[in-house]
Amino acid sequence: MNMELALQTFLDESRELLFDMENILLELETRPSEAELQNALFRCVHTVKGSAGMFGLDHVVAFTHVVENVLDRLRAHEITLSRALANLLLRCRDHISLLVEVPEVAGAAALEPAGVVLLSELAPFQSLKDHDALVPQPEASMLAGADEIWQIQIRIHADALRHGMDPLGFIRFLRTLGELEQVKVLDQGLPSLEAFDSEACYLGFDVTLRSTAGRDAIEDVFEFAGDLYQLQILEPILEEASAPVSHDKQRQHEQGVNVAMAEAAIDPQQGRRKKSAQYLRIQADKLDRLINLVGELVIASATVGLDAERSGDAKSRETAANLNLLVEEIRDSSLDLRMVPIGETFQRFQRVIRDVSSELGKDIELVITGADTELDKTVVEKITDPLTHLVRNACDHGIERQDQRLAKGKVAQGRVHLNAYHESGAVVIEVSDDGNGLNRDRLLAKAVERDLVRPDAALTDQEIFNLIFEPGFSTVEQVTNLSGRGVGMDVVRRNIESLRGMVELDSPGIAGGTTFRIRLPLTLAIIDGFLARVGEATYVVPLETVVECTELSAEQRALSAGKDYINLRHEALPLVRLRDLFRVPGKPGRRQNIIVVRYAGCKAGLIVDDLLGEHQTVIKPLNGIFSHLKGLSGSTILGSGQVALILDVQALISQISLREQASLSSQGLRFNQPRRGLTQGIESNEPVQ
Repeated sequence: MNMELALQTFLDESRELLFDMENILLELETRPSEAELQNALFRCVHTVKGSAGMFGLDHVVAFTHVVENVLDRLRAHEITLSRALANLLLRCRDHISLLVEVPEVAGAAALEPAGVVLLSELAPFQSLKDHDALVPQPEASMLAGADEIWQIQIRIHADALRHGMDPLGFIRFLRTLGELEQVKVLDQGLPSLEAFDSEACYLGFDVTLRSTAGRDAIEDVFEFAGDLYQLQILEPILEEASAPVSHDKQRQHEQGVNVAMAEAAIDPQQGRRKKSAQYLRIQADKLDRLINLVGELVIASATVGLDAERSGDAKSRETAANLNLLVEEIRDSSLDLRMVPIGETFQRFQRVIRDVSSELGKDIELVITGADTELDKTVVEKITDPLTHLVRNACDHGIERQDQRLAKGKVAQGRVHLNAYHESGAVVIEVSDDGNGLNRDRLLAKAVERDLVRPDAALTDQEIFNLIFEPGFSTVEQVTNLSGRGVGMDVVRRNIESLRGMVELDSPGIAGGTTFRIRLPLTLAIIDGFLARVGEATYVVPLETVVECTELSAEQRALSAGKDYINLRHEALPLVRLRDLFRVPGKPGRRQNIIVVRYAGCKAGLIVDDLLGEHQTVIKPLNGIFSHLKGLSGSTILGSGQVALILDVQALISQISLREQASLSSQGLRFNQPRRGLTQGIESNEPVQ
C-alpha cells in the first residue's frame, strides 16, 4: 500500500512537471533565446526522468533521456527552437504523459509504436554520439572515462521501505549519470534474527561514480526521497579521461573520504540536504472529510447557541457566542484549504489556442487576466470542460481569418480573452473574443426554420442570442472537427447550472465580438445564509445575494394585491411570494416582509412572514425526487433539528424574468435591458438599441 502511495505521489508530481513543461514551451516560442526558460524546460524533463528511474520505469527513462539530450543541445545553443521543433517537443511531452500514466511495462508496450515515430523525428536534433543510440540503455547513457570521480555516501532511513521507497532505485538511476566504479553495501545496525523487521531498512551504500554530471544532477537523483535518506557528496577527483589515478592521489582521496565520513557520523544531519517544505500534499478525500466534519461542527454550534438562548443564562450565551466565533474561523480556514487560483486552469488553454489556431489557419493570441482569483477546487475541476468548449467556439466561430480582419480594419491577429473576478460573493469568469459577434438575423432565421419561435414573434436581442443554448441549435453550414454539429452549448449551460451557476451572453454587434459570462458560487459546501419563515416552513437565502430587508406596509400590500411587482422607492421591484410558489399551507399573517435580493445586477423581492436573521448554512444536496425542483439549491439542518430549504436566487430571478417578459409583452411593454436579463425599470416598447 505504501508503494502505491509513493507511486501516486510520483504521478502527481510528474503531471505538474509536464504541465509546467507545456507552458514553458509555449512561452519559449515567443522568447526562444531566454536561458532561464531553456533551463527550466530541461529541469522539468530531467526531474521526470530521475523520478521514473527511482521506480525502475526504464521505458520512461529511455524516452525522456532522448528528449533531455535535445533540450541540453537547445540550452547549449547547438540548435534553435523552430516552430517545427516546438511542435515535436509538445508531442513528446504528450507521449511522456501517456508513459507516466501507464507505468506497467505491458501497458507501455502499446505506446511503443508512437514512441518510435517520435524518436525518429528527434534524430535530426540529436548530437552525433546520441544519434547512434536513439533509445539508450541507462548504463550506456554516459561515456566511460569521465573526468570526475564522485564519492557518494548514502544512508537510508529505517522507515524507507514502509514509505514505498526502493533504495536500489538510487543505484539504478545513478547509472544513467555515468559509470559506477564501486558500490559498497554497509550494515546500518543489522539486528539479530529474532529482532529483524522485514519492513525496515538496515543497509546503506558508499558509491564511487565516474561522471561528467555536476553536484546538482547527482542531488536531483535523490529529490523524490525527501527526508528518507542522508546524503554526503564529497568533492570530486579531477583527472584526465585517459590518465590512470596515481597511488598518491588515490591515498589522499581515501583519507579525505574517511575524514568526511567521520564528520558525517558525528553530525548525521550534516549530510542531509535542507529543503524548505512550503507545501503539504493532502489526499482530496481527506480534505473532503474535513469539510464535512466542519459542516457538522457548524450545525452542532448552532444547536449549542439555540440551547443557550433558551436557557436565559448570560454565561451560557457568552460561551456559545465565543464558540460560534471559533467555529466561524475554523470554517473559513477549512474552506480556504480547498480554494485554488484559477490561473492554472486558464494556462491550459494556451495549448488549446495554439493547436486550434494552427488547425484553422488563424493567428490567435490568448490574453489572461484575473489568474489569482480563487475558486473552490471542486468547482474548478468541473468548469474546465465548459470553458474548453467556449474557447474552441471563440476560435472557430468568433475569430475571422486574417484577410477578413484586415478588410474590416482590424489587426490581423485575433484575440481570445479569459478573465476572472469576484463579484457579490460569486466568481465571474469571462470568455471574450474580438471577432465577428453574433448575427442576430441569422440566428432568428434559423430559429424560425426549426420552429423554435413564431415568425411574427417580437424578441429582444438578448432572447435571440440565448437561442444558441437550445439543444442541437447551430447556424454553421459546414461541419468541422471543432464544431457545427449542434452539440455543446446546451451542455455548457447545463453543466454550469449544475454547479449552481449561470451563463450570460453579450454580443454588441458584428464588429464587437462576443462575451460569455459565467457566474459561479465560491464554494459548494458551506455558506452564510439569511433565515426567513413562511408559515411553518423555514428558508435560507444566501447572504451574499441579500441587499436589504424591509417590512411590507399595509399600503404596499394593498397596491401590490394581484400584481407581481411593487414600487419600492420609485423602482419597479418584481415579487416572488414564497407562500404561493411553494404552496405553503395557511394564510399570511398580519405582518409580512420583503427580502430584496440581487443576482447578476438584477433585483427581486421575496415576500416572507418572519425574518430570523443570519445563519451559517451547511449545504446538503437535494437528491432523488427532489433534485428536479426549481428555485431550490439544497437543504440544511438548523440547530433545532429542523430542515430548512436553501433558495436558488438565480433560478428565482430567471423565472421572474420569463414571467415578466411574457406579461409585459402582452401589454405592449418590455423590460429595460441595457445589458442583460432582468429589468431594473419598465419603459415603452421601443426598438432595442
